[in-house]
Amino acid sequence: METGLSIILIQAIHGLVYGMLLFLVASGLTLVFGMMDVLNIAHAGFYMLGAYIGSTIAAVTGDFLLALLAAPLAMAILGGLVERFFLRKVHVHGHAFELLITFGIFYVIGEVVKWFWGNFPRPVDVPGFLSGAIPILGTSYPFYRGFILFISFLILATMLYVFMKTRVGINVRAAVSDPEMVNALGINVPRLMLGVFAAGSALAGLAGVVASPVLSTYPGMGLDMMVDTFVVIVIGGFGSLFGAFLASIMIGELQSFGILFIPRLALVFQFLLMAIVLIVMPTGLFGEKE
Repeated sequence: METGLSIILIQAIHGLVYGMLLFLVASGLTLVFGMMDVLNIAHAGFYMLGAYIGSTIAAVTGDFLLALLAAPLAMAILGGLVERFFLRKVHVHGHAFELLITFGIFYVIGEVVKWFWGNFPRPVDVPGFLSGAIPILGTSYPFYRGFILFISFLILATMLYVFMKTRVGINVRAAVSDPEMVNALGINVPRLMLGVFAAGSALAGLAGVVASPVLSTYPGMGLDMMVDTFVVIVIGGFGSLFGAFLASIMIGELQSFGILFIPRLALVFQFLLMAIVLIVMPTGLFGEKE
């Protein structure tokens, strides 16, 4: 029998799970913005396409782990191609052109998804070895959602290690702060940007794969994620990885408890929070001031 405490705990974990999914998508978007100063609308398309490719691989092969590896790899390759042959070509024309071309790519991805998989939701089964439940305070919690938390925090720990302890991470952080100086020191900044863009696309694809058994796959999932991710990076601050993490958790919990207490207004709370943050701190919680 569920108690009030167990219900609150379950909702808190729900919010944490969705918040970490948001972070997987927002982290790559934040890094790309920090290096290229471009809000990459196509990022949400990579999330959606990764979900569809991953669910298809899992359905055909019966191997969810293969899908967990193949879909992010495919999105990394696609993201690298987009950066190399589209964004890099229009970079000299300014950010407006880059924003427009990423929006166009997002639209194309949406149409490709409808063409190949249809214009209707496709439920995705939870892998057999990740089914079941975890007992929590007299109730149970789906084991797969715990797996999502594990994957998300593993990615977070890996990112922290790479960016704080490795030469690649040091170069990326330096390039975010002063790309001209880094380039003058002999580091190939365009190649670094390509790698960051590909890695961010892979994170979006990974988030799509792990989210599909919980949220299902549908043609509008990219747009839904784009809205939530945009709110996250505005609240956290453009280019701030820690800000993206904190804002993702905040949005996840707001949605979870909003649905519990005031279902009709649940989606309003995140936009209300964004408005309050922008009024008090126009650059976001951890955004750099001009």
